[in-house]
Amino acid sequence: MRALIQRVTQASVTVDGAVIGEIGAGVLALVCAMRGDSDAEAEKLAAKLSKLRIFEDEAGKMNRSLLDTGGEALVVSQFTLAADTSRGNRPGFSEAAAPEDGNRLYEHFAAHLASLGPKVETGRFGADMKVALLNDGPVTIWLEISPQTA
Repeated sequence: MRALIQRVTQASVTVDGAVIGEIGAGVLALVCAMRGDSDAEAEKLAAKLSKLRIFEDEAGKMNRSLLDTGGEALVVSQFTLAADTSRGNRPGFSEAAAPEDGNRLYEHFAAHLASLGPKVETGRFGADMKVALLNDGPVTIWLEISPQTA
């Protein structure tokens, strides 16, 4: 699984003009299940995100995690993280999980992250979503857990 993590002071996701997920300080996690991923990758990625030390401590160093700060997470599915741009100018997405698997793993990731402690809000898999965020830092980090490392 892949995720692009952004530390935010606030974030929201809107579908058809209605806000369906909204958080305060924490992380926006754009998440993509890849072909061959399983629950194990989703759980390992959620655990990694929950413990990732990207929040400042009293000394101003990035030394605190989402769990340490009581931060929130907005989890949004984004299959375009699977883009292959190695040939031509049109990205290919054949390495993304099939939609049924992608949705199940996305929901499993969000549920497992919530079970670890943070408040979790989500987008809607497959929907045309509008995501708004106020990036904090900015801090943006790429995470990837492959079946070989899970």
